[in-house]
Amino acid sequence: MKIEIVDSKTPKRGSLVLAVGEGRQLGPFGQQVDKACGGALAKAMAAAARFTGGKGQWLDVLVPGGGLSRVLLAGLGKTTEIKAMAYEALGADAVKRLAVSGETDLAIAAEVLKGTLLPAGEAAARAALGARLGSYRFDKYRTRLKDKDKPSLKAVNVLTAAAPAAKKLHAPLDKLAAGVELTRNLVTEPANIIYPESLAAECRKLAKLGVKVEVLGEREMKKLGMGALLGVGQGSARESKLVVMQWNGGKKGGKPVSFVGKGVCFDTGGISIKPSAGMEEMKWDMGGAGAVIGAMAAIAGRKAKANVVGVVALVENMPSGTAQRPGDIVTSMSGQTIEVLNTDAEGRLILCDAMWYTQQRFKPQAMVDLATLTGAIIIALGHEHAGLFSNNDRLAEQLAASGKVEDEQLWRLPLSDAYDEGLKSPIADMQNIAGPGFGAGSITAAQFLQRFVVDKTPWAHLDIAGTAWSKKDRPTVPKGATGFGVRLLNRLVADHYEDR
Repeated sequence: MKIEIVDSKTPKRGSLVLAVGEGRQLGPFGQQVDKACGGALAKAMAAAARFTGGKGQWLDVLVPGGGLSRVLLAGLGKTTEIKAMAYEALGADAVKRLAVSGETDLAIAAEVLKGTLLPAGEAAARAALGARLGSYRFDKYRTRLKDKDKPSLKAVNVLTAAAPAAKKLHAPLDKLAAGVELTRNLVTEPANIIYPESLAAECRKLAKLGVKVEVLGEREMKKLGMGALLGVGQGSARESKLVVMQWNGGKKGGKPVSFVGKGVCFDTGGISIKPSAGMEEMKWDMGGAGAVIGAMAAIAGRKAKANVVGVVALVENMPSGTAQRPGDIVTSMSGQTIEVLNTDAEGRLILCDAMWYTQQRFKPQAMVDLATLTGAIIIALGHEHAGLFSNNDRLAEQLAASGKVEDEQLWRLPLSDAYDEGLKSPIADMQNIAGPGFGAGSITAAQFLQRFVVDKTPWAHLDIAGTAWSKKDRPTVPKGATGFGVRLLNRLVADHYEDR
């Protein structure tokens, strides 16, 4: 599907979407279309008593004569409250409504309504972004789709009176969308397709964007002393990998901001095996790594003026005769020893080595890790917010603000020495889970990771277990893999870590 931003002009064929504000308010272009239709739009709104232009309301109007087949009126709500995300939803909803309708051409008039404090160029750019994100489908393995279930839309034109400005603003947003799509694809793929070696190969493809990619195998990691990471993967026939991605778009020699992702390509739980019901979903236990990979693609794609490092730890957690056992003690790259009481608390084991490696090698000015780490975070926050833990108020505030702008919401939870009590081991430096009855599973997991933060490095941990995968559909976010974290990290870099 081709998406273009063009000058406002009534299309000669297909369907047209017009924005409507609360009180059935049309913009100048909408009024022009209504006049050309002989007032059909105003009459249709008057006849549809419940359509007021409220947020999320839609009204389809068949247009007699002329080239247009229909006009869709999209309610955006109170014009003084309309923000950029409303135009993203407009573009996404419009595409979804017509995706398999048989329609081939769609025009979306992304005009700014009176009272809305948003530049016209930004409104159109966001509508185009929404159209692309809303059109996402993963039909790769569906060989028997009926024609009526296949997408019919071929072209989407976003109409605006500020086309040059909109195109300029849309260019980096289009790269962002590509990063989100990459993450969704990687997270959606089954575990027989995406495993440590094949996911590392996907990372190598970022080289075409100018990203420097290195892949460490088990031999290299063993030399580095990554006993915690290697212990998790030792039960799998697939070799574990550590992938390092560098984007050097900032000042030469400048300290990078670093992102570290948990990449458990399939998680059975290991010897502490999970219940069979729902285990197929554990293909997305690499959602943190997927987000880091997609963010690196977006950041490099738009040629961000920043130095950014992405490190992803890639393993499979499998039960076998060589698998790690409950009670085993492993030595992490930091030299700290860990008693493994539960092999299903594996994400923190691979992250601790990846985090230590990142800090030792790159001395980052800030480090953010992303992981589908605990089921406890879903109990605490559901699927609306990801958990945020940090040792640095400034970094935490930056992340929270970035998430709010991009609608990837975070909620900060506490860290304190009191929670460390549950991690004490009688025979090692620590154990990988808190003792029986201690509770606070997400917090103790974050406390575990904090033990591997060097010299007060500004660090944040994002537990995205509740947000990396969705069972409901939203305008720009589909059921299934959400791509959560890509927009958040890209915004963090754009607003706080780029050279000005």
